[in-house]
Amino acid sequence: MFLRSVELMKEHVDKPRQYPFTIPAIKHLTRLKFRRNVTFFVGENGSGKSTLLEGIAHQCGFNTAGGGKNNVYDVHASESALGDYLRLAWLPKMSNGFFMRSESFYQFAEHIDDVGAIKRYGGRSLLEQSHGESFLSLFVNRFDSKGIYLLDEPEAALSPARQLSLLRILHDMSPTSQFIIATHSPILLGYPDAEIWRFDESGICTVDYEETEHYQITRSFLENRRRMLDELFRD
Repeated sequence: MFLRSVELMKEHVDKPRQYPFTIPAIKHLTRLKFRRNVTFFVGENGSGKSTLLEGIAHQCGFNTAGGGKNNVYDVHASESALGDYLRLAWLPKMSNGFFMRSESFYQFAEHIDDVGAIKRYGGRSLLEQSHGESFLSLFVNRFDSKGIYLLDEPEAALSPARQLSLLRILHDMSPTSQFIIATHSPILLGYPDAEIWRFDESGICTVDYEETEHYQITRSFLENRRRMLDELFRD
């Protein structure tokens, strides 16, 4: 494990009533300590998990549109609004890694084609593959060395079977690498011995897998599909 903690430098925030400092989880943030090689951020849309992950990527020197230190390209509105106000504590400092941002993955794939780097990603253009295939090509071919890997909703294009494939990649790499993942996937959240941080109106706190809404709602739906649908569609 390389990244030990992330801290919000509140003394440097000159506009606390503006985004992203109005997000409750960010507003209440002091310091998060990472204790496991695999950490998940969970919470509703807009809860701040992706915002914090993007800020960490900024401080790591990764392209916040997606990529590593050497991926230089621009995507509108991909700049971090939080990164300059974060302090990261390392032991040791790790410069190798990658920030995977699902919403701008297409632009990243275009960048890889433009710079002629497809060999690094399996030898086939990511743009010539399905969305799910290109995601998995990234994980299989780019996540191949010791480093810190930040993933923002990597399940967005993955079937359940390929989410299991990603779990295997985490298992194979976690002894020498660190992963911080923002996700809604109850499959990914099931990774053994991971730490889960929940983002909500009260701030950020650790939760057990079975305590996450993702697990509880998915389990309830699978076990009581007809009843839940009847209640959902009731006039």
